[in-house]
Amino acid sequence: MTDFRLTTQHTDGDLALAHIAGELDIDTAPHLRAQALALIEQGHRHLILDLGAVTFCDSSGFNALVGIFRCARAADGTLVLAAVPDRLERLLDLTGLSALLPAHPTAAHALVAHTRSQDPATA
Repeated sequence: MTDFRLTTQHTDGDLALAHIAGELDIDTAPHLRAQALALIEQGHRHLILDLGAVTFCDSSGFNALVGIFRCARAADGTLVLAAVPDRLERLLDLTGLSALLPAHPTAAHALVAHTRSQDPATA
């Protein structure tokens, strides 16, 4: 298996922030999907995936993100991306998925946006 790591950095109620590092490809995409779905099953239906350390993403990795998005949505949750690499950001734009998968420049920005979206006074 190529270099891949998912590290859960933050969990708070129904939110989890995970940092992804390495390559997202045919070998690692199933691990990404399984680990992300495990977070959803543990009650963290809102996921923020920090992709800043992703060095490569092929169609398998892209499809894993789509699958995670669908599972989060089925759990009445969300998938938000942070620090998306340029090539993956272009692919999200070309496929129209950038409209469904919000992206933020950093994980900190994504956390602030999530907090604001959950606050009835600011929503």
